[in-house]
Amino acid sequence: MAEQLPPLAAVRVFEAAARHASFTKAAAELGMTQAAVSYQIKLLEERVGAPLFLRQPRQVVLTETGARLAPAVSDAFGILSEAYAAARAGSGGTLCISTVLTFASNWLARHIGSFQLRHPAIAVRLDTSSHMVDFSREEVDIGIRSGDGNWPGLVTHLLFRAQYAPMLSPRLAESVGGIKEPADLLKLRILDPSDVWWKRWFELAGVPADSLEGRPDTSMGSQAYEANAAMAGQGVAILTRKFFTSELAEGRLIQPFDLLGDDGHAYWLVYPEARRNVPKIRAFREWLLPEISDFAD
Repeated sequence: MAEQLPPLAAVRVFEAAARHASFTKAAAELGMTQAAVSYQIKLLEERVGAPLFLRQPRQVVLTETGARLAPAVSDAFGILSEAYAAARAGSGGTLCISTVLTFASNWLARHIGSFQLRHPAIAVRLDTSSHMVDFSREEVDIGIRSGDGNWPGLVTHLLFRAQYAPMLSPRLAESVGGIKEPADLLKLRILDPSDVWWKRWFELAGVPADSLEGRPDTSMGSQAYEANAAMAGQGVAILTRKFFTSELAEGRLIQPFDLLGDDGHAYWLVYPEARRNVPKIRAFREWLLPEISDFAD
């Protein structure tokens, strides 16, 4: 069988060139010269006995033969990568989770102990940032992202919808005689008035969106920070309700209106398709999805 296989270096170059539709980009990814890429592709074409690319002035295009070969090669590298990752990680190791601060502080930190009790050999490291991690370049195993769930090359699992509403402290509401209608919120300081959620929520409530114009733009960069400011009576925050059910139940925050905004975004568990069966990723997925199901309802 080994005698029938082409050189692995040539196959690796072909996979990169087919994925990028460019010899130049493949060379940059692999740390090679464009001439070296062209040479490896020529070697492979000689072994296959047919051209794999049509060379055009600013790009290369797969031939019919190349188009048949590319998916199989890509799948083979994916299987190899997954097997290597699984062998390297074993059943333990460190699981690096990239997530936004509010999800980490208001849900994950309150539940991660049960995962670690179930899997004591797996250490957990949280990377709390709004940065959209590049799994191919960064040492991150899984992510929890907010968005529409459309990230090519990643497996996505819906966790819950990101529905939002204005919230404030009871004392702040009392300072203006209570919040009886949506327009009453405009009597108070609005935290992060440039947030598009404010405009959309007021439009749903029938309040002119231009009511927010001219207000000081104070952005804290995280719902966790804005909720703390709201609980301290510093203003009205617009927050994802599911993150603050405890604060609402305890009376530290109030949600004056049942009206919820929904821009179609949600929170998702994501990881590369090729790593779906890495033991630590599989363990976290099998713990998280049922653990969060009650929270998502």
